[in-house]
Amino acid sequence: MSSLMRIMVNVALVIAVSLASSSTHVNASPVDTYEFKDEVTKIRFQALSKELRCPKCQNQNLADSNSPIAADLRRELYELLQQGKADSEIVDFMVNRYGEFVLYRPKVSELTYVLWFGPAILVLLGLVIVILIVRRKPAKKEELALTSEQQDKLKQLLKDK
Repeated sequence: MSSLMRIMVNVALVIAVSLASSSTHVNASPVDTYEFKDEVTKIRFQALSKELRCPKCQNQNLADSNSPIAADLRRELYELLQQGKADSEIVDFMVNRYGEFVLYRPKVSELTYVLWFGPAILVLLGLVIVILIVRRKPAKKEELALTSEQQDKLKQLLKDK
């Protein structure tokens, strides 16, 4: 009986482990198998795919995104690199096609002044407000003291209660 019991426990353990391991979710980066003509092109591909944002994803670059559009853009990026395009040409192509959203570090332009300088302006404005509040002179004791008329009125109100 004891050997039968061990077999049943081992089978139950194998089933439990296989069920537990099959239900875990693995979040892996996409694997593209591109062959590059040289190491420099491969490094450029990796750098650009990390610099360009996936148009579908909220905050993932092309290198990390599993979405179909990111796979298409990686393929497009590979083809542009194989054609000998410069990095600036590739970035301009992506921006023209998908807008400034595809850049993690948008260029400083009329459209992005608020994005680049807004936080600094808000911090400076906050500092000015804090300085004004701190430097504001406290009320003098004479201003806080009640006049004789006010004291008489206060005494009268207290007597009436």
